[in-house]
Amino acid sequence: MYCLYQTLAAFDSGWKQFPHHYLLYAAQGAFQLEVATLRWLLPPQRAAWIAAHVPIRIHCQSAVVCSSLIVPPSSFDLPIADCRVFSVSAMAQAMLEHAKRWPQSAEFDPKAERFLLALADVCLELATQPDNFWLPVAQSTDLQLALDYSLAQLEQPITLAMAAQAGAMAERTLARRCASELGLSWRAYLHRARMIRATELLLASNLPILEVALAIGFESVTSFSSAFRQFSGQAPRQFRQGYA
Repeated sequence: MYCLYQTLAAFDSGWKQFPHHYLLYAAQGAFQLEVATLRWLLPPQRAAWIAAHVPIRIHCQSAVVCSSLIVPPSSFDLPIADCRVFSVSAMAQAMLEHAKRWPQSAEFDPKAERFLLALADVCLELATQPDNFWLPVAQSTDLQLALDYSLAQLEQPITLAMAAQAGAMAERTLARRCASELGLSWRAYLHRARMIRATELLLASNLPILEVALAIGFESVTSFSSAFRQFSGQAPRQFRQGYA
C-alpha cells in the first residue's frame, strides 16, 4: 500500500481499470467519474472509492490537487461493487495528510502498512454512505439522445415532449424508458442534473447566486436556494464558502 500526492493539469483518462482498489481524494478542484451505470461529480474535499477491475473514466476540466491511496484487493472484503463518492470526515482528512509521508518509492514499513490499512478502513466505512452527486447513465442510444438534449437545455423551460422528440420516441415511451433504465423519472433526472450543474458552477466560478440559478433554469434565488439546500444539505452560498 502507498499514497500518491499529485497536482494534475486538465486530463481525460479514457476508459481504464485499476488492478487495485483506488481511493481518490480531491484536495482542490473537481473530478468527473464515470462507470457503466453512473456518472459522479467528485467535488473538492470529498473522496471516491473505486473498486478494483471496474471500468472507469476519470476526467477534469481544470487543474486539481489530489491524494490517492492504492489498496491491494486482498486487503478488504469490499461492500462496494464499483464507485462511490462520499464526504470525508475531519479525522480522515488528517489521516490523508499524514499518509503523504509514505509515497510509492518508500521502503516497506510495517507501521505505514498498519496506518494505511486503518485509513482505508475509515474511508471504506464513509463510502457506504455516498453523496448525492450522481447521475444515472442511459443504456440505450435513443434514451441517451433524449438525455443529452435535456442536459444541453438546463437553463431552458424544457418539457418531456421536447426531450422525447430529440430521442425520436413518444413521451410515454421516454417516461417508461427513464423508469426502467435510470430508476428515475425524466423530471427527477432533469432536477438532479440541474443541481449537479449548479454545484459545478458554485465551485468553479464567481458567478452571483442569481446567475447560477438562471443558468440552470430557476427564475429566482429563493426557489433555487430551497432546491439546492434540499439536494445538498446546504444553501448555495454556504456550500460555496465551505470550499473558499
